[in-house]
Amino acid sequence: MLLDKLLPNLPLTLSETLIYVVAGIGIILITYAVFLEMERRQDLVMMLGASCLFVYALYTENTIFMIATAGLGIASAIEFGEILFGLHKHSPEDLKKYRLLK
Repeated sequence: MLLDKLLPNLPLTLSETLIYVVAGIGIILITYAVFLEMERRQDLVMMLGASCLFVYALYTENTIFMIATAGLGIASAIEFGEILFGLHKHSPEDLKKYRLLK
């Protein structure tokens, strides 16, 4: 048909539609996390976005994408934990800049 190449197979069930909605939210969250200034918020938003995309990768059974999103989510969670417990270190110039942002 004419539109076969332009329109992919649309989701038929509610659960399939929800998977695609979650994937879209994950894309938006990861993109938004890049622009956040505060590292705590950036790590949380990145972790949530990676989790959403991991659900999509699990649904599509894409192993490489699952490993990539799991790695991104775990790295963001570790960095958030370091910030939360005071283990995350910055140079004195960075600290002055971050104090002005708060």
